[in-house]
Amino acid sequence: MMKRLSGIAALAALSGCATPTYFQPATSPAAMGYSDYRIEPGRYRVTFQGGNGAPAGQIADYVILRAAQLALSDGYDWFRIVGRQGFTAGPSSGSSLSVGGGGASLGRGGGVGIGLGASLDFSGGPRVTRSIEVLAGRGPRPPGPDVYDANAVARTIGPRAAPPPPGR
Repeated sequence: MMKRLSGIAALAALSGCATPTYFQPATSPAAMGYSDYRIEPGRYRVTFQGGNGAPAGQIADYVILRAAQLALSDGYDWFRIVGRQGFTAGPSSGSSLSVGGGGASLGRGGGVGIGLGASLDFSGGPRVTRSIEVLAGRGPRPPGPDVYDANAVARTIGPRAAPPPPGR
């Protein structure tokens, strides 16, 4: 029985990997990817939801990259983050496997029972979501820690953004 449980635990360790997170539009409210909303000219709300177990830093980079893309597509040079929200949720659809065993002796003399159980989570970890509100502008970038050069962000983070594989 112990050998069987250690084999299942090894399988769980291999299976419980993070879901690959791609830089792509979200196809539904619960889907991985970015969504954005133009509040008014030059003001956007941008959200990126990662897959199970995606690193928080990757999600933060992807939401800033999407803000830079929006600013550039509308002819702006820079953007300032004026609001931030972050969420970490438990696994969205965590599969689990339960293993149990038991025994009993039935009859006139009484009964004895033994049991063992384990639950293994195959989800890969929590889902991280970042949402920012940005205000974009033209001309020289104003000073401040939350002000980004849209071209520089696109050049720096853009090449690291993983596109979905073909056919996905």
